[in-house]
Amino acid sequence: MKKRLMNEFYEFKLLMRSVPFVVVAPFVLSVFCMNLLANKSIVLPVDWLALDCGIIVSWFAFLSMDIITKHFGPKAATQISVFAIILNLVFCLLFYAGSAIPGIWSQSYVDGNEEVINTALDATFAGTWYVLAGSTLAFAASAVINNFTNRGIGRLFKKNPDGAAAFFLRSYVSTAIGQFADNMIFALAVSHVFFGWSLLQCVTCSLTGMVAELLCEAAFSYFGFATCRRWKKDKVGEEYLLYVESRRAHNESSADGVK
Repeated sequence: MKKRLMNEFYEFKLLMRSVPFVVVAPFVLSVFCMNLLANKSIVLPVDWLALDCGIIVSWFAFLSMDIITKHFGPKAATQISVFAIILNLVFCLLFYAGSAIPGIWSQSYVDGNEEVINTALDATFAGTWYVLAGSTLAFAASAVINNFTNRGIGRLFKKNPDGAAAFFLRSYVSTAIGQFADNMIFALAVSHVFFGWSLLQCVTCSLTGMVAELLCEAAFSYFGFATCRRWKKDKVGEEYLLYVESRRAHNESSADGVK
């Protein structure tokens, strides 16, 4: 068991050295920002559609996972997702500490409303425990669903697994399922329990949110496809991929020996 844990840790260190910083950094930032931006709802002309400003960055998190899954595999994408979640929780804690420190926000200097605005800003950055817990649970579950669905769909393309059709289909389908799961879990855990949403509202808003976020990702998915092609051409993360392959071969040979 100890040796296995050491191997897993070494594999994770290889992964963090292998995945380009230009993807990991924005991915972590998008996970943090989409929770912060979710505090602002979007005013829409229809009552049955509820969206928040988190959709302007949430698509990047799912596109990043699709890129990492395609090149490094679903396990790698899930590990980086967990890493992003941990960092998000750390910075949420720091923001909570900042909101608890006595002081005045510069935006609150409005005659007669200083205290109200200052309190509102503190509450926004401090967050609410059940919203943070619900969003963390929802994203963790949707990350696993997205990553392994993406890999499963990719296996259907035997002839040209690295082609544009394969990338776009596995990306769109996995993102649609993952985004719906993310929205639905959050709606059931938070909106239904704490805000009294009906099950119909939870399903409707999960579906409409999924469509809106999927459209955002579709608009930029070509960059994801181009990134995967460039990574393969440049042999990005070759050390990690070779190590994973060697571990898989060793485990299979060990299993055959036991039989």
